[in-house]
Amino acid sequence: MADHGSESDAIGGSIRHVPVMLAEVVEHLAPAPGAVILDGTFGAGGYARALIERGADIIALDRDPNAIAGGQALVAEAAGRLTLNHSTFSKLDDFAPDGGLDGVVLDIGVSSMQIDEAERGFSFQRNGPLDMRMSSDGVSAADVVNKARANDLIRIFNFLGEERQASRIARAIEKRRAEKKFVTTRDLANLIEMVNPRRAVDKIHPATRVFQALRIYVNNELGELADALFAAERALKPGGRLVVVTFHSLEDRIVKRFFADRAGKASGSRYLPELAQAPVIFEQISRQAIGASEAESEENPRARSAKLRSGIRTTARPGKADLTIFDLPQLASIERMGG
Repeated sequence: MADHGSESDAIGGSIRHVPVMLAEVVEHLAPAPGAVILDGTFGAGGYARALIERGADIIALDRDPNAIAGGQALVAEAAGRLTLNHSTFSKLDDFAPDGGLDGVVLDIGVSSMQIDEAERGFSFQRNGPLDMRMSSDGVSAADVVNKARANDLIRIFNFLGEERQASRIARAIEKRRAEKKFVTTRDLANLIEMVNPRRAVDKIHPATRVFQALRIYVNNELGELADALFAAERALKPGGRLVVVTFHSLEDRIVKRFFADRAGKASGSRYLPELAQAPVIFEQISRQAIGASEAESEENPRARSAKLRSGIRTTARPGKADLTIFDLPQLASIERMGG
């Protein structure tokens, strides 16, 4: 979803919808009149509007039906230069024109609009159903908390939330749900705070990392991002630009590894003959991630953790969609936790 922010802000409360690193995104996409750019995370439409104003035609996607409904005013205003589709961005190449795309932009993470709606269950600051589904269907966070084995919860909290107290929290959840199922966000947040009380030096609430982990897991955010990068590679025409804005290290690591893998470095070792040079599929616009400016970070706290990486598509054929390059954690299948 667009207009994202840091995990602590995302959990903590409402901040107005401001597109993060808008100037940098536009600069790296370099839109020209008539260019066709796909915005894979439409959200409130901040990027799409700015790109339309610079002459580009926009194909936009969002997995959240509320974002699709909310974007109809901009669709009408754009008068044929914006199409808005209900879809995950992992399928973005299904929406590319035959000649390919001039640009793709992905703004990864949770939307402040979703956080503001208590019934979506993303924030424990607004008590609501323990849901967290961006698409409003499928397995919910409550399903996971109430049905997953303790060992699976430990892995989810540890890998996706980097929660040091993952084992203690998972065991406490297992004990509590045997007596009473978890239903609301406060149910879970209160238990976590009892198990792992907040200290004066803590900058974030003790439940923040667990909520982050559940949200990422429920929405398969890391897998979706990995698939979207491969889809963008297939959909972009030579010279087309891919711009990705991430908000925490797990996301940024995936994007960094993707661009490194597509940079055409030869493989092998100093003890063996060098293998054939791999084709360069993307040329990075900047080798280092770009952060938000100090001024933007001061005005919009959600921009503080943002990192932008970008690349330009070459004429090389798309590479193999090999998920092993990302070293994603092996977690329990979410499908078996539904029902």
